[in-house]
Amino acid sequence: MTQTTDPGRLAYWMRALGREDLPELLEVSGRRLRRVATAKHDFWAATGFYEDAGGDRAVLKAYRTARFAGAPLRWLGRWQCRREVGFYRRLAGLPCVPALLGLVGDTAYLRAFVPGHPLSRERPVPVGFWPRLETAMREVHGHGVAYVDSNKPENVLVGDDGHPYLIDFQIAWGGGRGNHTLARWWLGRLQREDLYHVLKHKRRFDRNSMTPEELARVRRRSLLIRAHRVANRPYLIVRRRLFRWLRRTGRVLPSGSN
Repeated sequence: MTQTTDPGRLAYWMRALGREDLPELLEVSGRRLRRVATAKHDFWAATGFYEDAGGDRAVLKAYRTARFAGAPLRWLGRWQCRREVGFYRRLAGLPCVPALLGLVGDTAYLRAFVPGHPLSRERPVPVGFWPRLETAMREVHGHGVAYVDSNKPENVLVGDDGHPYLIDFQIAWGGGRGNHTLARWWLGRLQREDLYHVLKHKRRFDRNSMTPEELARVRRRSLLIRAHRVANRPYLIVRRRLFRWLRRTGRVLPSGSN
């Protein structure tokens, strides 16, 4: 007799913390914070907003601790956390990167909260935002880092001060080991894609401000971008259909699941 996997269990497998949620309370560097919202909870990590007694906010990102189909993956969460924290430390001091506030266990970290909102059609960007975003990206590149995840508009924050902020260095690239020709070429290739996505966001959210030269550049998608879309599409289709089914059948998951 063939056994089938319960779709509800499969859905929890797709959450970084399984059936658990982010902690209600945190204490980091003598600062006590309370969770006010879970913003996102996907396969790799969960992200939530926290607030201290004075009303100041911070953001917690907790990487995977749950098993997947019985296989332990906490080791992966530890590795991913160390890796991303390394990028925050490497880029410390850049105005476009929120400050790292501390580690929470071995799979999570706390960073500064940025008052603002992600790129969105509902909220026009302020004048001068796009040159500032390109400058911010080039500052990151100047530290030998490719951001890589710049294709997602939710990773680019428009601060209340009108300046851009980059969050989520989960898949950033720091040049690899050594300074050989192949590593330099790959880093440069990824950094060019970062700048392409700046133009792509500009076309999506502020097309009327683009020059003919910029429009021509953004129409030329590289082989790397086309390959990524093909490779990522099956995972996204399966995930979206699973969660649509869960919502349609009334099997609601905790807040932040996506």
